[in-house]
Amino acid sequence: IAVFFSLFSHVYLPSCNDLVASGRDRKPNALVQVAVIDPHKQHLVSHACTEIVEANKDPLFLTGVTFPSEYPGSPETLVKLSVYDAKDKSQESVSKPLFKKTKPEVGRCFYRTDFLFNRLNDTLTLFLSPSRSSDGVCAAGTVVVSRLKMGEMEEVDVDHITTDIPSHKCPLVCESASHACIDRENNPLTGPVFKNPICKVYRFQTVDSKWMLVREQMEECTLSFSIPKQLLSLYIQEDISRVQDLKELGELSPHWDNLRKEVMTRYGGIISSYQETLAELDKITGHSFKPSCCKAQKSLEFIPINLHTQRMRVTCPRKTDAFYDVVTVGAPAEKNTFTAYQCIYYSPEHTAKAQEVLSTMSLLQPLITSLADQLLQAAQEHSSPGLRDALKNLSDKTEQFVHTLKDELVKSALLALHAAQPGYISKNQKQTPMQGGQHQGEGGPLKHQDSIPHHKEYDEEEWDRVWANVAKCLNCVIAMVDKLQEEDNNKQEPVPEQHLADVITSHNPGDWREQLRPLVTRLKECVMEVVEKAKRAMTFVLLQEAACSIPQGFLLQQRRDVVFSQALAALACGFVMRLYAGMQDQGFLRQLHLVGLVAQFESLLSTYSEEIGMLEDMEVGISDLQRVTFQITEAKTDDLSDLQPLVCGRRDHFTVEVPLPRLVFQTLPEEIKEGKPLRVFPVLFNVGINEQQTIAERFGDISLQERINQRNFEMLEAYCKSLILPCFQTPTDIKELLETLGQNVVTKKRKNVEILWIAGTICRRLNGIRFTSCKSAKDRTSMSVTLEQCALLRDEHQLSKDVFIRALDCMRSRLTQGDIGQWEDPEAGAVTENKPASRHFYPIALLLVSSHLLVVWLILSLVFLLAKYQ
Repeated sequence: IAVFFSLFSHVYLPSCNDLVASGRDRKPNALVQVAVIDPHKQHLVSHACTEIVEANKDPLFLTGVTFPSEYPGSPETLVKLSVYDAKDKSQESVSKPLFKKTKPEVGRCFYRTDFLFNRLNDTLTLFLSPSRSSDGVCAAGTVVVSRLKMGEMEEVDVDHITTDIPSHKCPLVCESASHACIDRENNPLTGPVFKNPICKVYRFQTVDSKWMLVREQMEECTLSFSIPKQLLSLYIQEDISRVQDLKELGELSPHWDNLRKEVMTRYGGIISSYQETLAELDKITGHSFKPSCCKAQKSLEFIPINLHTQRMRVTCPRKTDAFYDVVTVGAPAEKNTFTAYQCIYYSPEHTAKAQEVLSTMSLLQPLITSLADQLLQAAQEHSSPGLRDALKNLSDKTEQFVHTLKDELVKSALLALHAAQPGYISKNQKQTPMQGGQHQGEGGPLKHQDSIPHHKEYDEEEWDRVWANVAKCLNCVIAMVDKLQEEDNNKQEPVPEQHLADVITSHNPGDWREQLRPLVTRLKECVMEVVEKAKRAMTFVLLQEAACSIPQGFLLQQRRDVVFSQALAALACGFVMRLYAGMQDQGFLRQLHLVGLVAQFESLLSTYSEEIGMLEDMEVGISDLQRVTFQITEAKTDDLSDLQPLVCGRRDHFTVEVPLPRLVFQTLPEEIKEGKPLRVFPVLFNVGINEQQTIAERFGDISLQERINQRNFEMLEAYCKSLILPCFQTPTDIKELLETLGQNVVTKKRKNVEILWIAGTICRRLNGIRFTSCKSAKDRTSMSVTLEQCALLRDEHQLSKDVFIRALDCMRSRLTQGDIGQWEDPEAGAVTENKPASRHFYPIALLLVSSHLLVVWLILSLVFLLAKYQ
């Protein structure tokens, strides 16, 4: 037997000769189970297991065995190697209580870790002790354990992997003098975000009879909980602010006052619910992801399901190490109140416009105030260049501010708000409140009551004068600055003595600031007056929309909050992962701040039954990510708590701040260090691959999937066009890949997984972020990720076609990790034991090649179930 071990940076290569099977006339189907014994605790932990190699007394295992960085715990720690004979390869998925019954033990051996670490040649020879059931057998074989460094691989020709020649069983591995990138487990940047790594190592044969070393590392992400908790706090703050805005509308007529009270009650319910959820999340400690068994738990609805990062590192002879990253996560969707064909509610046009106006005002008003102060500071310093720059910035932002408010919606909303106040009587003696931005009668004329004072007739031109005053004040400021600069220029020209005396006495150079101060103050006051009026008007529009949508509108807003929370947690995880990987890549950093990154979400949801609603949720959640920007900041300290990403903003725009240690931050381009917002372009491609998708394609409707793929292809194409700049070396095959993707998107083909493969290839070529999702990020996701990894090894690293299927089996085997963690199932110890065996997934994987195989699989499965339960 040949088994190799990896201690993150080391590879262990045990080998066995002349393995004895339980039957004399057969060769064993061997696998090796590794256990660790702590001599102080006298406790044996089943750690890991290799794949099964059939009918070979000198089998070569492709799967390695990995240990966490803290192993060995002490020099006296014992490692136990147990060799088993699986008479049927289907027993690979047998549950642990039946492990020893179905797999008779061939032999075992022990060694202390210090024996191997202290040896100069890093080699240890051991004898397999036969099991008690092996009557008449004196020895079960010899084990040679070799410890080598994981790094560059020497060019050693090897025969086929099933060869019985001992000299060709183990590739030679030597320590690499340097690596292109720092390993993530040794990278101090990953500490605050990624944790609990699980590592697997494989060795596969290439087409030129060389060996490649493949390491997969999967980690949990602390952002699974930290991002939703921060979002909840922001949601609460925003809704409390909305309640306060409603209160500040002033006195309203009984009708509108009752609606306001009802809306405020609804907001209060949301605030209370979010506060309870946040309190429950604060109680949770030690968890970094939500398993699918908790997907119906109300207090965890904002947490994404099974959010994990996975990196595949490939080491080949004479080549630089390659890295392939992917984020796996359950489809962002609200699963507690889920019903089929129920999509998230889109706000009407007027409500969306009102939210846009409020957001723009909240951004521009403090910015205008700050720029006005900068103008006064430049005037005080008598700096003509500084005065010109400050005036230009102030003019641009003020003009943008005026343009935003020059909208008929604001004007009509002010009229409607005036009409909603008590005692208002219009020209025709009828009350005319606005509904969704349009004037509609509310009923008969309001009866006059002496206790309610009459309002004077509303002046519709008042709003035009108010916002026009802002423009007039700005013009006055511009005129004064021009005058001051002209006088400054005249001082530099020779003038008669009498004229010079007049200038000095009439205009003192020291009063620039004093001459500008009244005009700037008036500008600020006009801006504030406009903000107050417009804010009340837009709040009234939102009140009308909220009142019309009770209670569905509030329920759907909560649902949208839940979906966006899950999507943002996944996006932030992928962004941080990609940023850490590209810190030394100047081309990537330039692309990051000039154009932004593409985030490609691969979805495997079907367009049938309840998963239609999930796909609709996911579509809106991914689309909402367009409202997110990232900003890289310098951490206050290098403490891990100060390196956690922070979220700020409100529902219409969020910013995720990613702090970096000072030394790392100083290496970034100046544009990033100055706080330039970094954009991310999310795109979603969906292809259902399970049996429900077959039903949908034959008897249902797949128009939702077609629309999503077509729309997101156009977005991806637009992003690629933005990269056609002289400073970017865009891969030459991008155009061809885009053309092929466009053809596949419009082609009517069942389960056209070419769409996913091509989109993933384009994303990797563009330095993008890859995500793979299904309902819970388990079965379909693991099948897709492992198939993609083997395809990458074949296409990019010349994996031999003869070992493609076996390599795929190794990556999908559930016996390759023990109690420390199941690789394909990140919920080890948390999920039910009734999960289907891994061998049942292979037909679904074959669907990625041909959907017609599903029909055969359904028939055979039906026959199998009937035979089993009869």
